[in-house]
Amino acid sequence: MSEHVDVLIIGAGLSGIGAAAHLAKDLPATSYAVLERREASGGTWDLFRYPGVRSDSDMHTLGYRFRPWRGDVALADGAAILDYVRDTAREFGVDGHVRYGHRVTRAAWDSATARWTVTAEVDGETTTITAGFLWACSGYYDYDQGYAPRFEGQERFGGRIVHPQHWPGDLDATGQRVVVIGSGATAVTLVPALAKAGAGHVTMLQRSPTYVLSVPAKDDVKRRLTRIAGERASYAVTRWKNIVLQSALYKISRRRPDLVRRVVRKGNVAQLPPGYAVDTHFRPAYDPWDQRMCLVPDGDLFRAISDGSATIVTDRIASFTESGIELASGEVLEADVVVTATGLNLQVFGGAELSVDGAVVKPHETMAYRAMMLSGVPNFAFTIGYTNASWTLKADLVSEYVVRLLKRMRATGSRSVVPVRDPAVAEVPLMDFDAGYVQRVVHTLPRQGTAAPWALKQSYLHDAVAIRTARLDDGVLRWA
Repeated sequence: MSEHVDVLIIGAGLSGIGAAAHLAKDLPATSYAVLERREASGGTWDLFRYPGVRSDSDMHTLGYRFRPWRGDVALADGAAILDYVRDTAREFGVDGHVRYGHRVTRAAWDSATARWTVTAEVDGETTTITAGFLWACSGYYDYDQGYAPRFEGQERFGGRIVHPQHWPGDLDATGQRVVVIGSGATAVTLVPALAKAGAGHVTMLQRSPTYVLSVPAKDDVKRRLTRIAGERASYAVTRWKNIVLQSALYKISRRRPDLVRRVVRKGNVAQLPPGYAVDTHFRPAYDPWDQRMCLVPDGDLFRAISDGSATIVTDRIASFTESGIELASGEVLEADVVVTATGLNLQVFGGAELSVDGAVVKPHETMAYRAMMLSGVPNFAFTIGYTNASWTLKADLVSEYVVRLLKRMRATGSRSVVPVRDPAVAEVPLMDFDAGYVQRVVHTLPRQGTAAPWALKQSYLHDAVAIRTARLDDGVLRWA
């Protein structure tokens, strides 16, 4: 007989630990297990070990709503975030429910028994566990392989090529000439970190610029409020302050892109050397928030450029050479180490295959209900965060909603709940976002609809009201 639990969570990262903590505190009589494919918890924050790895959202919104992030550090390093996630797991007893080394490969729903049968690989063998409710909290990154396009001639390069997702522990960049290919959050984190760690010189090679915004490394409001009101109250106030500011920046960026472009440029000019080619290296061709903005604490990237330890080159790669990279312009960048900060691959539901009564679920043929359930898939939820705000803001809302569903099922004796798609609602891509990692796979993702509750707002202020007050008998959810 396979083991059975009320709720089975896939993934023991930021989302999975948060989901399990919600069950532990709000539904203490619920049996649950967390299946984690790796041998450690923490997800992204345990996987990524590259120099300087940190949050790209402020910690007072990236932290859980129910457990304050202590202190005034706004953009925290990876080790501190990992400690926070694991401390949360210990505090709520979640760590005792995690099964490590379990790679979920299949999950099959059977309507007759109202159960999921989940198959996982463990040490080369397969095991199964059944559950009344399945909750995918594996994020949307492929943990096995980052996005690594092949460059012409790269096999000729005599130095070392590394991808940040799999940073080698033996890499010492001290005194080395390092070229970081990319312009996203990982690249703007790596460049100043490698420069500070003693690299001979660091060059950020970008095909096109990204919006880079300097923010304070510490939140002075949080620090002052903590002295007056304590950690919990100051966290709540700071969290809402940052939510409102993030929302305002996003809305202004969409409505007045030229204004935001000018403001960001002015900030860049103020922190770079006189006469620096700001429009060459920091003026994107797209509007603000067409892609995610990059935040740098206390302008560390600009300081590295100003003191000469780092350089930005905007050009295209023609070919690798034995000793570096030849650019389309003819310039050659000599390098000992090349870091391909070229992005990540997306993977829905950790790569597991879902089926309902023997029929394989094709995600792109489903519609996402409130961006957390799939049409036609019973007793299933998934957690995916915002692209324009902290991941955990949405993760907490999903957890609260799933708890409501489970309480309703228990109170009414319902065995299943499933969103039923309205054929009159037109479909559009789930993510209206120009980032490469989204565009490469957007055709494989679930769709969203053009009307509620199928439309995705990408707005916490909207969702905080809509999701928390949503009727569970809305005519879309079918209970049985």
